[in-house]
Amino acid sequence: MAVAETERQSPATPSEAMGAQGLDTFPKLLMENAKRRGNRTAIREKDYGIWQSWSWGAAAQEIRDFASGLAAMGFKRGEKLGVIGDNRPRLYWSLTAAQCLGGIPVPVYQDAVASELEFVLDHAEVRFIVCEDQEQVDKVLAVRSRLPHVEAVIYCDPRGMRHYDRTSLFRFTDVQEQGRRHAAEHPGALDAEIAKGRGSDIAIMLYTSGTTGQPKGVMLTYENVMVTA
Repeated sequence: MAVAETERQSPATPSEAMGAQGLDTFPKLLMENAKRRGNRTAIREKDYGIWQSWSWGAAAQEIRDFASGLAAMGFKRGEKLGVIGDNRPRLYWSLTAAQCLGGIPVPVYQDAVASELEFVLDHAEVRFIVCEDQEQVDKVLAVRSRLPHVEAVIYCDPRGMRHYDRTSLFRFTDVQEQGRRHAAEHPGALDAEIAKGRGSDIAIMLYTSGTTGQPKGVMLTYENVMVTA
């Protein structure tokens, strides 16, 4: 009888177990992994045939720097961050950086044409956009005049971007550098934002393909994704 009572009181699912430990959002899980297994490999990418690896600690620092950079640029809780490109480390870091600040990432199909990007970015009221390269930046700039909410476009790959107007274009690594300065001036600020997150918060907004009409924005909470995983 005592065993049955213990089993009944224990969390029923892994997501509930994580929630009981206070690890109910991805940023919290990331920081816990960086703390517990900081030197172990977290993510790898093959570049020119050579595997590049980042440990949990290194990946967490990349994300913290970018999140602090976004905060320095004025990105706030509840705002949307558009992410456009292939499956690359920096794009995943961008998703998590937005979540660190209580923001909602909105990934967009990398092969979407400019008009398709326009609908999603405008419908979601995206304020900041992270683009993988010149191709994605060009598509955004083609419809920029019809995106009243967009304030900044951040690009990862600088190739071909030398002569672009820098008024609202920012390089990913420059945002991270700004983030390091911001973190030094505001110690503990990012950790405080991460601590505010809850499993019931919206983790991500995913748009459907729109094959039978306009795409629909599907809002998933951290709990939604953790239970599914």
